Amino acid sequence: MEWWLAAVLIFGGLILMFFVGMPIAFSFMFMNVVGVVVFWGGEPGLRLLIDSIYGSVTNSTYLAIPLFILMGDVLLRSGVGIRAIDILDKWLGSIPGRLALLSVAAGVLFGALSGSSMASTALFGKTLTPEMEKRGYKKTLSLGAVMAAGGLDVMIPPSGLSVLLGALAQISVAGILIGSIIPGLIMAVLYASYIIIRCLLQPSIAPSYKIAPMPLFERIKATVKYALPTCLIIFLVTGLILFGVATPSEAAALGCLGAFVVAGLYGKLTWDVVKESVKGSTEVFGMMLMIITGAMAFGQILAFSGASTVLINKLMFPASPIITIIITQAILFFLGTFMGPVSMMMISLPIFMPLISALGFDPVWFGVVMLLNLAISDLSPPVGSTLFVMQAVAPPGTTIGDIWRASIPFIGLNLIVLVLMIAFPMTVLWLPKLTLR
Repeated sequence: MEWWLAAVLIFGGLILMFFVGMPIAFSFMFMNVVGVVVFWGGEPGLRLLIDSIYGSVTNSTYLAIPLFILMGDVLLRSGVGIRAIDILDKWLGSIPGRLALLSVAAGVLFGALSGSSMASTALFGKTLTPEMEKRGYKKTLSLGAVMAAGGLDVMIPPSGLSVLLGALAQISVAGILIGSIIPGLIMAVLYASYIIIRCLLQPSIAPSYKIAPMPLFERIKATVKYALPTCLIIFLVTGLILFGVATPSEAAALGCLGAFVVAGLYGKLTWDVVKESVKGSTEVFGMMLMIITGAMAFGQILAFSGASTVLINKLMFPASPIITIIITQAILFFLGTFMGPVSMMMISLPIFMPLISALGFDPVWFGVVMLLNLAISDLSPPVGSTLFVMQAVAPPGTTIGDIWRASIPFIGLNLIVLVLMIAFPMTVLWLPKLTLR
């Protein structure tokens, strides 16, 4: 079979499955079975497919994912994370766009505790967005700040998507987790700067209001009581990886244990919290395992058909390697307008990773650049998952048009960070080179 016909069959069939509404995991598995029959000779190929599935789910790297999810669930359901966010609110004072800035600060904190952009968007959408609208904030700022804050969870470790990307691309998971810290913080600084500058230039977008003063001693006391234990959990996860003391899986286990201990110390570790947290994380990871098994086999079938090799050669046209990188990111940005992050990874990694190796780029750097593009896809109209979550929790009267318009400025800010990462790779590689030796 000609390579282009194989590519049309594989990618066309997969995209058709997505558009008819078939879940991602089942879409990949269906196309894998078709690929086995066409390229691997039917029954012998099915045995190879089973071996591929078994091999993909026995990778210990994936252990960090359910532990990160469980840690975030425990902190969210017990209310421990919310208390730390309340302390941030007390320290912000009367800064212009205070509640929008609180969304960004809370996004950084919650990103260091959870790593679920949808959970973060749902939480802040339910709590901060109604308060902002009550205070007279325009939807462009109130909705946009919350959705952008949710996207920080993808970049600020721990991030389940980072672990999944590293495992599927077969590159250092610790490198991606550590390498994404500086870009994530740059994103937060850009968001905060944009909010402050826009509020100064356009005061009507976020009217100021008086807040009850809180004595300095009371703020310090509350910080020690509620924020320090949360910082300990962040250190157990990110700090131990950063200093090379623990692997991502070991750090995830310690962070998870820390979440249970802190929730217990506050008297919030009830049976309902434990039951719902374990149930939620198991359901999410079960579906992710199904996606992983389909993705690994999909890459093998794509390579066996010859389509991936030719597509790589087509991308490596006689131009500077950096132009090739820009093309890969443009392709990902386009895919992000109608696909979710996991689907994008499944389709692009079998093509892009051999290309990156051939061009001599650092795979960790490319992984973090790609991770940001995956975060952008969550914000991109018309099918970004963050947009749908916001639509579900937004105050009455909010239209999908309001949500789309609110996302555009923050997509632009993310693209600025993407350009910085491509132009200055050390924004990604400095921390991993400093710590992961």
